[in-house]
Amino acid sequence: MTRPILATTALVAAAACAAAIPAAAQDAPAGKKPPKWSDTAELGWVATSGNSESSSLGLKDTLTREGKNDLFELKLGGIKVTTSDIRLYAVGTPTDYTREEDKSTETTAENYYLTGRYDHNITTRFFWFGGAGWDRNIPAGIQNRYVGFGGVGHNWFAGDRRKWRTDYSATGTKQDNVVDDPTFDDTFFGIRLTSTFVQKFGAGDNGSYGNDTVVDENLGDTTDWRVNMTNWVALNFTGHLALKVSLQWLYDNLPSLEVVNLYPATDPGGTGTPSGTALVEVDDLDSIFTTALVIKY
Repeated sequence: MTRPILATTALVAAAACAAAIPAAAQDAPAGKKPPKWSDTAELGWVATSGNSESSSLGLKDTLTREGKNDLFELKLGGIKVTTSDIRLYAVGTPTDYTREEDKSTETTAENYYLTGRYDHNITTRFFWFGGAGWDRNIPAGIQNRYVGFGGVGHNWFAGDRRKWRTDYSATGTKQDNVVDDPTFDDTFFGIRLTSTFVQKFGAGDNGSYGNDTVVDENLGDTTDWRVNMTNWVALNFTGHLALKVSLQWLYDNLPSLEVVNLYPATDPGGTGTPSGTALVEVDDLDSIFTTALVIKY
């Protein structure tokens, strides 16, 4: 089953790129408006040092080419959070000692993605689309996940102040977990529902609210469904700068596995010597809150 799905993924990605790249390379005919290119980058960074050490880096970028009847979009992003645990101790006597410390650093959040998509209008409200993507979420147990998708969509609102579209697509997925699950088929077909909503508000439309929701269903195992929802609010400083806060929920009804130490029933606190290891499910829900500076051009 692996070859057909990987072939489907490659075919969808090739179709999207083949349709978008040549169009981008051609000069616009005389008298016609050339395609519009735009880019939006988001950057957030927090670091602490001293008695506690941590760092958080988040980056997102969306490159868009908008033609008269088509749209090409390339999205990439990532977030990484590291935390250092510092243990102080002294060596010597109460009055004559040397200050020492042990430091251990752990990555507590790590999530990356890259997605390319091409849309082409059928009418002013209906369109077809295709694309492919990759993502990685180590704490959630996902080493690599490759997805090819294609389908149709509908623009419910397409005004300057309000936009809302819904997409319906078939998907082919190849998922490599950090810990192998012998009961999980890592290559499968699925269906996807996507909703994208944006509403501007405030004086001069200097603020905007958005909701992006993606629901994925594994047709090979219907208990394996996922939801990726992001709510965000942005306030414009200028035409090129804005401040954006967002809250993302990642839900997996069939989460990946993690290898953990196994302790006997007589040691419920896990303070002694482990008797072995066990495979347990990671949490089914992750939430990510970010504050970022948005640069648009």
